[in-house]
Amino acid sequence: MRVALNLEQLLSRPPGGIGRYTSELARLLPGPDPDGGERIEVVPFVACHRQSRIGAALGSFGLADLEPVRLWLPRPVLYDTWNLFGSPRLDRLHRELRGVDIVHAPSLAVPPRAGGAALVVTAHDAATLVFPEAYPPRGRFFHRRGLEATARRADLVITPTQAAADEITSRTRIRADRIRIVPHGVAQRRVSEGLIAAARSTLGLGDTPYVLWVGTLEPRKNLPLLLAAFESVVRAGLPERLVIVGPPGWRGGPAAVHTAAAALGDRVLFAGPLRADRLVALYSGATLFAFPSLHEGFGLPVLEAMVQQAPVLCSDIPVLREIAGSAARFAPPSDARAWGDALVEMLRDERERTALGLAGREHASRFTWERCVRHTRAVYREVLGRSE
Repeated sequence: MRVALNLEQLLSRPPGGIGRYTSELARLLPGPDPDGGERIEVVPFVACHRQSRIGAALGSFGLADLEPVRLWLPRPVLYDTWNLFGSPRLDRLHRELRGVDIVHAPSLAVPPRAGGAALVVTAHDAATLVFPEAYPPRGRFFHRRGLEATARRADLVITPTQAAADEITSRTRIRADRIRIVPHGVAQRRVSEGLIAAARSTLGLGDTPYVLWVGTLEPRKNLPLLLAAFESVVRAGLPERLVIVGPPGWRGGPAAVHTAAAALGDRVLFAGPLRADRLVALYSGATLFAFPSLHEGFGLPVLEAMVQQAPVLCSDIPVLREIAGSAARFAPPSDARAWGDALVEMLRDERERTALGLAGREHASRFTWERCVRHTRAVYREVLGRSE
């Protein structure tokens, strides 16, 4: 079975959770199927970039040995012509993409079919339709057209949660009978005390306890609410700092966050984006992980924190209830006072934090990338059976 897989998300800035998802597909799909299905040959491809940039992007995800097909069109042209006009076909862009059995679009850049190939699209959510004000015009345009193209062309659509599936079917023409729910995975990695100490030292944290947040600085992540709530921690005389990890986003997100953080002074540390080993160490060393998002398609940082046994306080929204189950504490994403109270209570209650940390680690152990890829292979087998 030959599967053409778009790796272009790995070259996006920032690549985000979709980049991690795409990289794990590229890493784990090739080879024999443990369930006895056909061996998969992945044919990765990207848009037109300098070879050095492609190599650096793939290397940052541990895929330095991969040699994707490089198409001759730049990303903006390629994506717009795909989503708007349904051309050019992949098999006409490069000879290596002829004769593939499946084209898998792991984001809403939806190519037309390559000859007789089946088309699988991963639609992570319908965020731009739920919160259009949180995205720039270009982002709204791309995602709207991508969802429309998915509705027209895809044989099957993968979503990571039932919550994402529900919002997609309620706001687009994608029918529920075409959707298959395949939860993402999370790296099941433990770190040493030495690595935790090194990460603390690099950021100048020393022995200071901290509350951690991870993501992209964009409006739907709701960071100003967390910063307002953290004032309760300061007023309560608790020693924790708030560590914010992740790249700047869009739509005034970074400016709003820095403005809200000004009142807290040095109690807030902006760490920026971090390489994977330091991020894992920060999860492991956190007193508490806080995630007040207004909307998520999956909420990968919640599970990343749980793997490291960090107790989690997150928004009471359907998707986070779905992925976190009973292993987290929840607070309404519109109520800064409730968040402040929950932060203070949890930081004072070591017994609750310990219980949640243990429950979270057990819960997150069920979400592996191997399981995600196994179910993705099942979708491939189903779509080929449909097209025969």
